[in-house]
Amino acid sequence: MNEEVLALAAHPGVPRWRLRLAELVESPPVTRAVIAIILANAALMGLETHEPLMATHGDLIHLLDKICLAVFVVELVAKLVAYGLTFWRNGWRIFDFLVVAVALVPGAGPWAVLRSLRVLRVLRLLTIVPSLRRVVAAFLHAIPGLMGVIAVMLIIFYTGGVLATTLYSQSFPEFFGDLSKSLYSLFQIMTLDSWHSQIVRPMVEAEPSAGPFFLVFVVVTSFTVLNLFIGIIVTAMQEMADAEKEAEAAKAETKARKEAERAAKVHRAAREPEPGPVPSGAVGEQAAAGAIAVAESLRTADGASTGQGAASIDEIIARMERDLDSLRTLAARR
Repeated sequence: MNEEVLALAAHPGVPRWRLRLAELVESPPVTRAVIAIILANAALMGLETHEPLMATHGDLIHLLDKICLAVFVVELVAKLVAYGLTFWRNGWRIFDFLVVAVALVPGAGPWAVLRSLRVLRVLRLLTIVPSLRRVVAAFLHAIPGLMGVIAVMLIIFYTGGVLATTLYSQSFPEFFGDLSKSLYSLFQIMTLDSWHSQIVRPMVEAEPSAGPFFLVFVVVTSFTVLNLFIGIIVTAMQEMADAEKEAEAAKAETKARKEAERAAKVHRAAREPEPGPVPSGAVGEQAAAGAIAVAESLRTADGASTGQGAASIDEIIARMERDLDSLRTLAARR
């Protein structure tokens, strides 16, 4: 079951039909269908920019676009009904609502500009595809760390802009005539966009000091600070991946602990039989205990593959055979 559906089921008093509706809209077939419609709608919006094609097939393209929008509206309404007020507690669902709402804006009058934002429907892939959602979440998680790097970058740019304006405003006013021009030129140099052939090489011929100055600037910004951006984002993605693994491991551990407790209770009941005739279903109940123990054994084996346990497949088989022999012997004595 989807995590969002489980969260909805955890709320008391939620009707069964709403849970079934949430399961339907969050089911893999519906999700895959919505993804396909989003991609198709993105292709249609691209075709709308082709004037010759719109002249011949414009009506059909507009009709298909409206059909796609209708599907998005139906999906959104279904989620609103299923989740109720909890719909607004999820940022991804709010983003979906805004994207679809923008698409419903009239295409004429003062709202015509917002109508062009319907291309944002493509961004709904970020809310539906889990891998893309993790990338966006990792970027948002990295923002606090990036703020420090951005602050360092601003200091470097401001210092470099003031120096460049002071040193080269008279010789090259088109690039460094004032602080704003200097900052723009330094940004171009940082991106390595024709910085040597268009800016630095002509300057070096008139101002030899420009060579070392811009070389140091490029090394500090392009090769050092920008790599810090990449490093922080990669670290954030790794931290989120580790957090997801830990959460999954905790869930598996909790489930396995409950299964182990159930198995232990049944085994204790089997070893300490109550006086009197044994019901015919007792052996079946004990066999079920063996099946529960299988789940615990498999968990131990899975832990062994990740360094958390020491059981092997052969040990699991041997253990289960011993448990079954014990159950058969106990049943025969009774």
